[in-house]
Amino acid sequence: MLVDNQQMRPIWFDGEKKIARVIDQRMLPHKLVIADLNTVDDVIYAIQEMFVRGAPLIGATGAFGVYTALLQNQTCTSEDLVRECNRLKSARPTAVNLAWGVDRVLEACLNVNVPADRLNAARNEALAIVEDEAENCRQIGLHGLSIIQEISRKKGGAPVNILTHCNAGWLACIEYGTATAPMYTAFDQKIDIHVWVDETRPLNQGSRLTAWELGKHGINHTIITDNAGGHLMQHGMVDLVIVGTDRTTRSGDVANKIGTYLKALAAKDNNLPFYVALPSSTIDWEIDNGITDIPIEERDPEEIQYVQGLDQAGNLVKVLVPPLSSPAANHAFDVTPARLVTGLITERGICRATREDILALFPEKRATK
Repeated sequence: MLVDNQQMRPIWFDGEKKIARVIDQRMLPHKLVIADLNTVDDVIYAIQEMFVRGAPLIGATGAFGVYTALLQNQTCTSEDLVRECNRLKSARPTAVNLAWGVDRVLEACLNVNVPADRLNAARNEALAIVEDEAENCRQIGLHGLSIIQEISRKKGGAPVNILTHCNAGWLACIEYGTATAPMYTAFDQKIDIHVWVDETRPLNQGSRLTAWELGKHGINHTIITDNAGGHLMQHGMVDLVIVGTDRTTRSGDVANKIGTYLKALAAKDNNLPFYVALPSSTIDWEIDNGITDIPIEERDPEEIQYVQGLDQAGNLVKVLVPPLSSPAANHAFDVTPARLVTGLITERGICRATREDILALFPEKRATK
């Protein structure tokens, strides 16, 4: 995607250094900082500390982590490699893409015996995952476009107001994004859209990242507090909701950034469509009940206690908001039941959030499930 007329992705392979490099998204939108992933520990730290975040990007980063493990020790045994892969997969628990990306690269190189060939196989598979996820998001944009086109037609070309939660844009997904892909596609096709951007506490991925992305692309948007969505829906100021997901069950339950469930409830109460955009790599084909079976990450309470921003001198600083002695709980995700989801927008098309409709799009999963 374009950033100040420069093509950029949140992760890429540096052929000269022979390592993966990422945007340190903790510093955005105020600073553009690039981090090198030289070791497996670097990869794990980048995932845990949210240099990289968003399910597809976490999966791609984990994939490069397998390559990095082999780069560090090209003569490591299969047992050593599996052990490093398990470390990578445990970096964050909720996004299923992490295990998917790691296992896909592991499978591609595990039976290759020549060290140089195994390293090349790992690198090539990680690069393939990056390109696959970018193409999946492009397809999500094309399929989701029809939803926005129909609303625009019914409104006689008046602006289509879309509400989104957290950041499910290209920063989270290599290119295009998931939830934002239909927005970018609609905008590029000259459809008048406006996006309500939830600030997304505690780390403000909406106000920091989604707003930054949309602004760079020229899309009209407005940052709102997390709790404003219901009010806007009640007053006819929202036409549809599109969000991303970190893990979706085979029956259509959706785990996304904390607060998504409340948006789905408000959309249901106001008879508004609530869509979830995702590549199939984000579907967990092993579980049905998202509320009981999806692990919900609990992060450092300091993310709630402190906020980060620029001071008047232009310095990036953190400030304490609540009393230091007050305890805080930081659940990073919640689960939206399938019954509240109007539809899933995938790389193969749009379907209802039901097991049968999901399998109709991905029939190859029927044989094993």
